[in-house]
Amino acid sequence: MCLNFHLNLDTMNKYTNIFPGIFMLNFFFLCFSITAFAQTEERTSVAHIGLIYPLSTNGKNAADYTNMFSLHAIAGLSKAETGVAISGISLLIKDSAKGVQISGVSNIILNSSQGVQIAGIANITRHESRGIQIAGFMNFGEEAGAVQVAGFGNVTSKSVKGLQLSGFLNRTEDVNTQISGFMNIAKNVKGVQLAGLINIADSSDYPIGLLNFVKNGEKSISLTIDETATTMASFRSGGRVLYGILGVGYNLKNDDKSLYGIEAGLGAHITVSNKFRINTEVVTQTLSDFKSGDHFKNTLRILPAFKILPQLEIFGGPSLNYVDYSKGKGDGLISHYLWKERRGEDFRGLYFGFNAGMHFIL
Repeated sequence: MCLNFHLNLDTMNKYTNIFPGIFMLNFFFLCFSITAFAQTEERTSVAHIGLIYPLSTNGKNAADYTNMFSLHAIAGLSKAETGVAISGISLLIKDSAKGVQISGVSNIILNSSQGVQIAGIANITRHESRGIQIAGFMNFGEEAGAVQVAGFGNVTSKSVKGLQLSGFLNRTEDVNTQISGFMNIAKNVKGVQLAGLINIADSSDYPIGLLNFVKNGEKSISLTIDETATTMASFRSGGRVLYGILGVGYNLKNDDKSLYGIEAGLGAHITVSNKFRINTEVVTQTLSDFKSGDHFKNTLRILPAFKILPQLEIFGGPSLNYVDYSKGKGDGLISHYLWKERRGEDFRGLYFGFNAGMHFIL
């Protein structure tokens, strides 16, 4: 999946180059050639002040100017910017921009940028953006440099050398680090992918999310049981090192009422050999009969694992557990605690347990 876009904004006619004849026979032709050359020189301005094109100090030729400073109440148009450009709504820069661009809605750069871009809605750079992009909604581009920060999403068609940080979605090809509230999509990730729910990549060793679909990673279905006789069917997915855990289950020990379980967590593979590794997991589990009251358990697991077949792994090991439950939602599941207390109808306790099962590697 790749999002490509092209911006074609023709606001002014292209320059017209006038070349005089090689043999100039009189003063008239000499003057003509000098005048023509002056018309094709790059136009520069120390300050460009205006309301909206063409109501500005550069007038109808604004698209031909490179400015050191620009300030526009509504929208600004220029060839290039080398310092600071500020607009109430939008900036349109036909070529490149250096320095700082700030607008209430959008910064649109049709070539490349270097520096800082801040927009209330979107930063759009057709090619490379080297520096920092901050947008209230989205950042678009071909390549990005140090940091992209957006309220909703960052989308680049090629690569990001640094960090993508967004409230919902990050999308690129090659990237160092991605952090999003919902989903990250990339091909090659050098550092960490951190998502509220889903990470997708061809190569990513350190995805942190409940669901991780990594092409060169690992996915498995696990069947487990713990010290409270709670059985779980879980989906584990991730990269070479980190993985996510999401599962559902049922408690077999509670005779008074049925307790259904949900668990979610993160894990890390510590590889010892081709057949043996240690899986370290941090998991939160909830048991419920869908009536009033709660049963929460936070667990640290150390699980040695042996691969007995290419697609089958068995594991088992100790766990350290902290429980917090309401009266009647976990009484009798554990009898020995390292520490415990009861406050009213709520119980809290710390104890050692175990977890064992098997992985069916997909």
